[in-house]
Amino acid sequence: QVQLVESGGGLVQPGGSLRLSCAASGRELSLYTMGWYRQAPGNEREMVAVIGSRANPMYGDSVKGRFTISRDSTNHTVYLQMNSLKPDDSAVYYCNAARLTSTRTYKYWGQGTQVTVSS
Repeated sequence: QVQLVESGGGLVQPGGSLRLSCAASGRELSLYTMGWYRQAPGNEREMVAVIGSRANPMYGDSVKGRFTISRDSTNHTVYLQMNSLKPDDSAVYYCNAARLTSTRTYKYWGQGTQVTVSS
């Protein structure tokens, strides 16, 4: 079992920045790919950024060049630095932990944190 707790959301003006944090707890965290997803009202949940324990990070097309995902294995925290924010970035942001073994898929979600970009 993995528990995920997000923080750092809020209201920001267009062009501003926010940093989201996801504190993870549980066993074998280093084996999980960690990621951020978001969901706006009326839209499906979409991938924002993911990062494995060794692999290079991957980003959704709409955030490339503006968002940066990072992972601190010492304190089991994943960060999402969001710069040059746009109103279209407004959504609930969810932290995700995923692991695929030969017999089972593990997937956990945090409770979400609201990000609102508005003047």
